[in-house]
Amino acid sequence: MIVNASGRTDIPAFFSTWFMNRLKAGFFDVRNPFAPSMVSRIFVEDIDAFMFCTKNPLPLIPHLKEIDKPILMDVTVTPYHEDYEPNVIDKKKIIEGLWQMNSILGKESLSVRYDPIILSERYPVEYHLRAFEKLCTLVEGCVESISISFLDDYKNVRKNARELACHKPTQEELKAIGEGFAQSAKKHQLEVFTCCEKGILASYGVPEGGCFSQKKALQMTGKAFKKWKARDCECVEMADIGAYNTCSHLCKYCYANFDEQKIKRNVLNHDPNSPLLIGHLKSDDLIKRRSA
Repeated sequence: MIVNASGRTDIPAFFSTWFMNRLKAGFFDVRNPFAPSMVSRIFVEDIDAFMFCTKNPLPLIPHLKEIDKPILMDVTVTPYHEDYEPNVIDKKKIIEGLWQMNSILGKESLSVRYDPIILSERYPVEYHLRAFEKLCTLVEGCVESISISFLDDYKNVRKNARELACHKPTQEELKAIGEGFAQSAKKHQLEVFTCCEKGILASYGVPEGGCFSQKKALQMTGKAFKKWKARDCECVEMADIGAYNTCSHLCKYCYANFDEQKIKRNVLNHDPNSPLLIGHLKSDDLIKRRSA
């Protein structure tokens, strides 16, 4: 089993202590977001690898050598300011963290995500072309790949539509981004691919790919994994140990957050010593071991 930590929240940034406590305890409990009384128990002995999705890996870096499993660290580095990302740390520190991890994990265990691409008056195509070129310059030799994707129509995006003030990319804009990003990636010896975009940039030099592909999983674990059926992407199936509405980055475009009051309550209800990320087990919870 490959564990995603996490597509639902930023565990390295905000819950590293909890993660390390659970690793030492030997299991993680995960409440089903659609059936809250159902709890999956994931034992560390059943885990083949971890994929960390984060905008701030710094709190977890001191503990990386304690994680006795293959790691793929997928770090999101976007070019936005506080208008879109109120609580994301200085991007320079994130890049420094990437190079720190390179010395610990090696570049084969690191990837960068430039996602989502949001087009607006403040962030036009030309802005993204410059930002992506700069990013490629800063991570050349540090990571192997950069995944990209465009903004999707999530509940949180609709709620923050006025602040985002963005528009869907035109065909001309897609062409400019595809060709420009492909050129920058090639120049800096990086692989660039789209994630969950149905190959919309393939004709411009940016193919569809998977952040944790079957090939990557085989290389890292020596095992063959099935493609993720629940998502329209090229990744292998993963078990997510996070929880929605718990990320304090409060990005205006986030798909995993949509209720800031609930986020505040959930954060207050976090106990680093609980087997669950948020709250505690209840007497009527049905706990079932998950091994795949």
